Amino acid sequence: MLAIRLQRIGRKNEAHFRVVLTDSKNGPKSGRFLEILGSYNPKLGTFQIDHERAVHWIKNGAKPSDTLHNFLVHEKIIEGKKRNVLSKKSPTKKRKEAKAA
Repeated sequence: MLAIRLQRIGRKNEAHFRVVLTDSKNGPKSGRFLEILGSYNPKLGTFQIDHERAVHWIKNGAKPSDTLHNFLVHEKIIEGKKRNVLSKKSPTKKRKEAKAA
């Protein structure tokens, strides 16, 4: 099955991500991908993607990762609700200060 996911590139403490189409069995650090669809820079907050190619691959059965799904919903490329990408093992805990207020 094909997956659309983020692949980290860049130096230590200077994260930069590629949006790649890859086989879901390939690891994110393997470097093997079929096509580069875009990029994401978290420091600048810029997200760029080739809309036509992303929609093409999603129609042909590629599944976006949860984080990428949220980006695509935010950019209004696909319809739907955002998914929870937080850890499922340990839910987030509210601060005591927030409870007191």
